[in-house]
Amino acid sequence: MNALERLRAAVRQTPVCLVEVVATQGSAPRGPGAWMAVQAEGLIGTIGGGHLEWEATRLARAWLAQGLPGPARSLRLALGPSLGQCCGGAVDLRLTAVGAADGAVLDRLQVPHQPVALFGAGHVGHALVRVLQPLPFAVHWVDSRDGMFPALPLPQVRFEHSEPVHAAVRDLPAQALVLVMSFSHTEDLDIVAACLRRQRERGDLPFVGLIGSATKWAVFQRRLAQRGFSAAEIAHITCPIGLPGIPGKEPEVIAIAVAAQLLQLRAQQLAAA
Repeated sequence: MNALERLRAAVRQTPVCLVEVVATQGSAPRGPGAWMAVQAEGLIGTIGGGHLEWEATRLARAWLAQGLPGPARSLRLALGPSLGQCCGGAVDLRLTAVGAADGAVLDRLQVPHQPVALFGAGHVGHALVRVLQPLPFAVHWVDSRDGMFPALPLPQVRFEHSEPVHAAVRDLPAQALVLVMSFSHTEDLDIVAACLRRQRERGDLPFVGLIGSATKWAVFQRRLAQRGFSAAEIAHITCPIGLPGIPGKEPEVIAIAVAAQLLQLRAQQLAAA
């Protein structure tokens, strides 16, 4: 379970003190929206660790020991010598008593998930899904082969068996970040072509990334041109994928580089919104 799911489960058993960062001034470990849930003998989530988190936890547990009386509480903690941290900023916190009936409070903690369409359930695909699990992405995972997905469902991951595999492109969510890494170069080419056709018609796939070498990409550019796509359309494809400068071809290494690239793209989209 992710942190929010663990919190939902926890409040069904006993009230907790929810500690949220509502504002910051200067340097701070986490920004507004960060939260942790404090229990008598446990924590869920984090507001940045260090002495700041220790002091907030101490105050929350003191309130818990009193039975969480009264309305939500606000406090400001300066990140200076008094907390043994040299960030030099200040953090405004809100402490709220949360129980099983406070679903609206928990709902506002839900971070919007960026849709990701992942074509291919091979070694890299599986490694990438493992990396993306705790991150703010909703993955639509597609493969043409049977028996390629995990036996049990995964949070924020939708499995789809599609034959032909590129037919799934039509129904992808708008603004999905697309990653193409099927077991077959033929399938990869069909998927990329379907993405370019959809981009031509709707313009709603801001990123289409293709795993592969420079040689593979040179061949794909020629074949896409033969299918009638212009140079400008083909330039919409990113190949290879992953942040540059991270050496290694192990599935886990590729997955981390690609996940970092997706986080970068998500940050750019949020900044432009």
